[in-house]
Amino acid sequence: MRPGGQEPVARIECRGGKRWAWLYRIDLAKPKLPMTLAKEAELDKAMAARQTCPGPCGRRYFHCLPLRTLGSCLECFDGTPADPTSYIAPPAKHLLAA
Repeated sequence: MRPGGQEPVARIECRGGKRWAWLYRIDLAKPKLPMTLAKEAELDKAMAARQTCPGPCGRRYFHCLPLRTLGSCLECFDGTPADPTSYIAPPAKHLLAA
Protein backbone atom coordinates (compact mmCIF):
# COMPACT_ATOMS: atom_id res chain seq x y z
CA MET A 1 0.00 0.00 0.00
CA ARG A 2 1.06 3.61 -0.58
CA PRO A 3 -0.29 6.86 0.85
CA GLY A 4 -1.69 8.10 -2.48
CA GLY A 5 -1.48 11.82 -1.70
CA GLN A 6 -3.24 11.79 1.69
CA GLU A 7 -1.88 13.73 4.63
CA PRO A 8 -0.32 11.78 7.53
CA VAL A 9 -2.53 11.35 10.60
CA ALA A 10 0.23 10.74 13.16
CA ARG A 11 3.96 10.45 13.66
CA ILE A 12 5.60 7.69 15.66
CA GLU A 13 8.96 8.38 17.32
CA CYS A 14 11.62 6.26 18.96
CA ARG A 15 15.11 6.80 20.34
CA GLY A 16 14.16 10.12 21.85
CA GLY A 17 12.81 11.55 18.59
CA LYS A 18 15.93 10.73 16.58
CA ARG A 19 14.01 8.18 14.47
CA TRP A 20 10.47 8.68 13.31
CA ALA A 21 7.90 7.58 10.72
CA TRP A 22 4.64 8.96 9.38
CA LEU A 23 1.44 6.96 9.89
CA TYR A 24 -1.37 7.02 7.31
CA ARG A 25 -4.96 5.76 7.21
CA ILE A 26 -5.18 2.34 5.59
CA ASP A 27 -8.73 2.87 4.28
CA LEU A 28 -7.51 5.84 2.16
CA ALA A 29 -4.34 4.12 0.91
CA LYS A 30 -3.94 3.08 -2.71
CA PRO A 31 -2.48 -0.21 -3.93
CA LYS A 32 1.23 -0.25 -4.67
CA LEU A 33 2.37 0.22 -8.25
CA PRO A 34 2.94 -3.02 -10.19
CA MET A 35 6.44 -4.24 -10.99
CA THR A 36 7.40 -3.48 -14.60
CA LEU A 37 9.85 -5.52 -16.64
CA ALA A 38 12.36 -2.66 -16.54
CA LYS A 39 12.15 -2.44 -12.72
CA GLU A 40 12.52 -6.20 -12.44
CA ALA A 41 15.58 -6.20 -14.72
CA GLU A 42 17.23 -3.40 -12.69
CA LEU A 43 16.50 -5.21 -9.41
CA ASP A 44 18.01 -8.44 -10.80
CA LYS A 45 21.09 -6.52 -11.95
CA ALA A 46 21.54 -4.97 -8.49
CA MET A 47 21.06 -8.31 -6.72
CA ALA A 48 23.49 -10.02 -9.12
CA ALA A 49 26.17 -7.52 -8.07
CA ARG A 50 25.64 -8.48 -4.41
CA GLN A 51 25.38 -12.23 -5.04
CA THR A 52 28.19 -12.82 -7.58
CA CYS A 53 31.70 -13.60 -6.34
CA PRO A 54 34.33 -11.32 -7.91
CA GLY A 55 36.97 -13.98 -7.16
CA PRO A 56 38.18 -16.72 -9.45
CA CYS A 57 35.05 -18.89 -9.09
CA GLY A 58 32.62 -16.23 -10.39
CA ARG A 59 29.60 -18.04 -8.98
CA ARG A 60 26.26 -16.37 -8.32
CA TYR A 61 24.89 -17.44 -4.94
CA PHE A 62 21.28 -17.46 -3.75
CA HIS A 63 22.29 -15.17 -0.84
CA CYS A 64 24.22 -11.90 -0.58
CA LEU A 65 27.97 -12.28 -0.14
CA PRO A 66 30.07 -10.47 2.51
CA LEU A 67 31.86 -8.40 -0.14
CA ARG A 68 32.64 -5.45 2.17
CA THR A 69 34.37 -7.56 4.78
CA LEU A 70 35.77 -10.55 2.87
CA GLY A 71 35.71 -9.33 -0.73
CA SER A 72 34.62 -12.72 -2.09
CA CYS A 73 32.77 -15.91 -1.22
CA LEU A 74 34.05 -18.10 1.62
CA GLU A 75 35.46 -20.68 -0.78
CA CYS A 76 37.64 -18.09 -2.56
CA PHE A 77 38.51 -16.36 0.73
CA ASP A 78 39.66 -19.26 2.90
CA GLY A 79 38.89 -22.48 1.02
CA THR A 80 35.71 -23.41 2.90
CA PRO A 81 33.80 -25.58 0.41
CA ALA A 82 30.47 -24.14 -0.72
CA ASP A 83 27.32 -26.24 -0.71
CA PRO A 84 26.46 -26.94 -4.38
CA THR A 85 22.80 -26.12 -3.67
CA SER A 86 23.71 -22.58 -2.52
CA TYR A 87 24.85 -21.23 -5.90
CA ILE A 88 24.01 -21.19 -9.58
CA ALA A 89 26.79 -22.75 -11.60
CA PRO A 90 28.20 -20.40 -14.26
CA PRO A 91 27.47 -21.45 -17.84
CA ALA A 92 30.02 -23.58 -19.63
CA LYS A 93 32.45 -21.44 -21.64
CA HIS A 94 31.84 -23.42 -24.84
CA LEU A 95 28.11 -22.57 -24.65
CA LEU A 96 28.61 -18.80 -24.41
CA ALA A 97 28.01 -16.66 -27.49
CA ALA A 98 31.13 -15.36 -29.17
